[in-house]
Amino acid sequence: MVLLSFDIEEFDMPLEYKGEISFEKQISISQTGLERILDILKKHSTKATFFSTVVFAENSKHLIERLLNEGHELASHTWFHSDFEEKHLKDSKDRLEELFSTKVTGLRMPRMMPVSKNAVENAGYSYNSSINPTFLPGRYNNLKVSRTYFKEGKVTQIPASVSPNFRIPLFWLSFHNFPLSFYKKLASDTLKKDNYLNIYFHPWEFAEIKEEAFKLPGFTVKNSGKDMVERFDEFISWLKSKNYSFGTFQEFQKQIES
Repeated sequence: MVLLSFDIEEFDMPLEYKGEISFEKQISISQTGLERILDILKKHSTKATFFSTVVFAENSKHLIERLLNEGHELASHTWFHSDFEEKHLKDSKDRLEELFSTKVTGLRMPRMMPVSKNAVENAGYSYNSSINPTFLPGRYNNLKVSRTYFKEGKVTQIPASVSPNFRIPLFWLSFHNFPLSFYKKLASDTLKKDNYLNIYFHPWEFAEIKEEAFKLPGFTVKNSGKDMVERFDEFISWLKSKNYSFGTFQEFQKQIES
């Protein structure tokens, strides 16, 4: 099963690089990208999971309602993208459920930050997809963590996919910077070995983010905007041509625990 997921959030990455962007623009850029993603998924009749911050959801209710109406899953990306307190785990889950009358069972931490497993369980989540089981200089070293899903207390941990050999990450930056043929090979190897693929993206990758004021490094904006729309569309077509099935995290969890 292919697990496509998207961290839908305020686009505050320029602030990390000392760039400038207004809050309104952070939201509107992510909204533009999200609309493009939903259009691609609809075209291919493909389901995905959307991890949303409360801030983005409160400012984009029409889009959250659209994704739910189109059969996708809503999960939590906590309250804010760049400010976290442990109480946000339960607060964000409750708020998303209240706003959209849907059951929120999954969590992904912003920037794959470490989080207390007890706090996640106590907040009522049944799965957590916040681990990238690889080494990324300056971000994390998770080479000793299981490459595939595992149970931690009552919570199922579903790490992002990395290749069976050398743990090459299949996350968003790889999709932008590797030749697509090489990325497909890694995805294919992972699906053969693990029987599933867990890859994640962000809506702003599908929008125009090459503004000088943002001060973003080249590797973060390569193949973004319309190029990303075309690349992602081609990748989904390729997966479908190989007869891989797509599902939400809730569907996947049901499958592995039945």
